[in-house]
Amino acid sequence: MILFVRDLTVIDFSYLCQQRGLLGESYIVDVELHGELNATSMVFDFGHVKKVIKKAIDSLVDHKLAYPASADCLVQQQQGETHILQWQSERGLIQIASPAEAHVAIPGHAIHEQSVALFLTEQITPLLPANVTALKFQLRTERSNSFYYHYSHGLKKHDGNCQRIAHGHRSTIEIYQNGMLSPRLNKYWTERWQDIYLGTTEDLVQPEQLQFIKANAEDHSFRYQAPQGWFEICLPKNHCEIVPCDTTVECLADYIAGQLQQMEAADYKVVAYEGVGKGAIAFS
Repeated sequence: MILFVRDLTVIDFSYLCQQRGLLGESYIVDVELHGELNATSMVFDFGHVKKVIKKAIDSLVDHKLAYPASADCLVQQQQGETHILQWQSERGLIQIASPAEAHVAIPGHAIHEQSVALFLTEQITPLLPANVTALKFQLRTERSNSFYYHYSHGLKKHDGNCQRIAHGHRSTIEIYQNGMLSPRLNKYWTERWQDIYLGTTEDLVQPEQLQFIKANAEDHSFRYQAPQGWFEICLPKNHCEIVPCDTTVECLADYIAGQLQQMEAADYKVVAYEGVGKGAIAFS
């Protein structure tokens, strides 16, 4: 017997890639549980799927920075409760210092749907009752005809896991100019923010102000104190866009609308997504 749940949850996280550097991602999660019926004539109670499996996914990967544990371009250090990663990508050196719980090592040499699904299977299977003989995850990106970009960021004022300095999303965008959907502007913005790190001016610091990372002036450095701890990140300038606001989806939608107005005066509607199925709308 197979029990299945489609669209169980969405994993919003960032990961390190040797070619593309740091990028945000959003995976929709489908799950199957194979096994025999239990005393209640179920393989597993649907209510427990969310309580056990979704909770475990949130704890293991969601809103974290994932990195391939076996990659040759990775250097790790631990200083007290701070986990320091150095990642030499083709776009340049990326360095991140965060509390250890903000990172997750995925076995293998690269992060993709299959490696994350296998990791989740190995970690969550022991949590299930004996009548469940197999657990299978399918991770997939959102099917969309819209333009999209991958972005990473951190929200130090957030009281949850969004405060982690390197988590992210794969997000679609819809820009309307004078009431008409504009493929030209959508294409422009997705190219501008392809695999981007969005940092706020408020968190931008000089290299010598970092405590755990040795940076140089040729890169952008950010740091902040949040409820979960101390966070730092340093990455190439061409990997960043610095915005004069917080990087909540509401502020980003408003920022895009303002930027568009500066480029060409018109009436704009910006529908910006934060991952799958949620976002904000701004007008200018």
